Amino acid sequence: MRAFERAHKEFTRGRFSEARMLFRALIEQPGGASEVTARARTYLAIAESRLQTQGAPPRDAEALYDRGVIELNRGDYVAAQEMFERALKRDAEAADVHYALAATRARLGSIDLALKSLERALNIKRALRVRAQHDPDLAPLRNEPDYERLIFASRT
Repeated sequence: MRAFERAHKEFTRGRFSEARMLFRALIEQPGGASEVTARARTYLAIAESRLQTQGAPPRDAEALYDRGVIELNRGDYVAAQEMFERALKRDAEAADVHYALAATRARLGSIDLALKSLERALNIKRALRVRAQHDPDLAPLRNEPDYERLIFASRT
């Protein structure tokens, strides 16, 4: 059961390659509980499917954005930034992509670039101001005068 829990933990963290290896090892163990083995097979199939999907590079702006959000949530800010920049090459007016790029750049410590991306996002979609006020990804920007101007200044 501990082996299953360890494999499942890797699976929930999005570490599908590690999970696949652990689920395979669990399935190959002689005398394993049939119920646990059946569950391991199910998770193994899902992990393999996810790995195949991850292996294919996304092509459209939406898929690139989705992949970038996954990387941002994993803490791989460099990969996230790359996905968002590629998405913007396909759709330069995507406010949510500009916003996510601002969050990623803020996490990377690129304050000036983050503020530029945030400004672009807010120019396209003003409603993002409310989200930006409480977004923990933008915390590195909060002490910047330009952040205050962007988020709290009234625009006519």
